[in-house]
Amino acid sequence: MTLCRGAVHGSLRETVHHIARWDLDKTYLRTEFDTLRDLVRTALERADEKRTNPGAMTLMREMARADSEIHILSGSPEQMRRRLEDKLRLDGITWKSFTLKPNLKNALRLRFRAIKDQLGYKLPMLLAARAGISVPEGEPLPRETLFGDDAEADAFVYSVYADFVSGRIGEETLVEVLERGNVYEDVIEAAVHSAKKLVRGDAIERVLIHLEGQSPPGDFHMYGARAVPFYNYLQAAFVVFEDRRIFPEAVFRVGAELVTAHRFDGDQLARSYRDLVRRGHLRGTRIKDLQESEDAVAQVATPSEAKALRVMLDRLPALSEEARGTFDARLDTPVPDYVSLVGKHNKRRKKA
Repeated sequence: MTLCRGAVHGSLRETVHHIARWDLDKTYLRTEFDTLRDLVRTALERADEKRTNPGAMTLMREMARADSEIHILSGSPEQMRRRLEDKLRLDGITWKSFTLKPNLKNALRLRFRAIKDQLGYKLPMLLAARAGISVPEGEPLPRETLFGDDAEADAFVYSVYADFVSGRIGEETLVEVLERGNVYEDVIEAAVHSAKKLVRGDAIERVLIHLEGQSPPGDFHMYGARAVPFYNYLQAAFVVFEDRRIFPEAVFRVGAELVTAHRFDGDQLARSYRDLVRRGHLRGTRIKDLQESEDAVAQVATPSEAKALRVMLDRLPALSEEARGTFDARLDTPVPDYVSLVGKHNKRRKKA
């Protein structure tokens, strides 16, 4: 099967509607906010000055092209909406919802804890968004893929959310996590209200964590097979391609971007796949689909990029065999003790 721009979507899952939820800072955007100077510079940057992580823009666009709804949930303040929306429009991104943090409102209400807190912001927002999804009786649950980074609390928050939606933890644990996280009482009440309304089931497909801070991947092992830490966006593309959320040419587009942005050669592209294999995140499926779509390489890449992509394609069959022998679904991973982890989930808070 050769997949080009005009290909039909029949090669993807003929299943439920899919949602891709993205963070922005350090996930999509190359944002610095470790110092006051970083914060000021970020706030003053024009849309055309903001930089994306190589491959992130392409992957988000390709997921939308493959019929995923893009929902953005960012910890950036609401006051940055215009510039962030302008940046996304420059990148050719379309989105269904775009939620930013109401920091000015929190400051006016003297809720200073809420300005830095991600647990009390993102988890209630995720629950509210899920509660707002209508699921007709007898229809499968819409599934989700979540994108975040290792700079703050994304892996923890996303995993609590996913395990609540799936039914692995109950309302009592959810409330205790929020209470231990020092979340304001009315926010907890709103989160519980949303939690009671949403339809529960195995709906969260992947939690993809960009290792912007170069955290050891083993730090996320406790969250089970759902959580996939990744170093570059070709790795993220391999994962969502195997999940049938993008077309083969999307993988080629992201790989080509890394050849240009990071000067990857074909062996380095293939090593991105091998790294995921050795960490047990890939089953080794769909390599044949990539190879049968090789004609698309020339349509999406320059000659030098195409050369690297073809080397990668030559390396992948052997690596897929290795993946089938090492895939570790970790289906029996016990539910993390989220209550005890509350005080440890935010790196920025610990650094402070």
